[in-house]
Amino acid sequence: MDVYNLHLTEPFITKDGSEIRELLSHRNSAIEQQSLAEARLAPGTATAPHFHRVTEEIYYILSGTGLMVIGDESRQVTDGDAIAIPPGLRHQITNTGEKTLHILCCCAPPYEHDDTVLQ
Repeated sequence: MDVYNLHLTEPFITKDGSEIRELLSHRNSAIEQQSLAEARLAPGTATAPHFHRVTEEIYYILSGTGLMVIGDESRQVTDGDAIAIPPGLRHQITNTGEKTLHILCCCAPPYEHDDTVLQ
């Protein structure tokens, strides 16, 4: 049984500048086709604009507020919002609040640095 606790997971910085705690993926579990991670953005910071060649993502806002940009569209997001990010679309999220923005990120296939293209 693969069970990992967020509070015991070591963070790392992704290619887009996010602080990530990867909870489940092929690197640490029986899960092979997707990954689940928690991302954190400090107030006033943003991920670098980027896209993924093959990976589709779902962002789920756990807490905080932000500005989500996907392609030519932008929208304010807040806790409880789920955001679909298809592969190949440039995207960026900015923390527009006063507290850390916490996001669950689901990636299929699993997140890999090599699939991230900075723009």
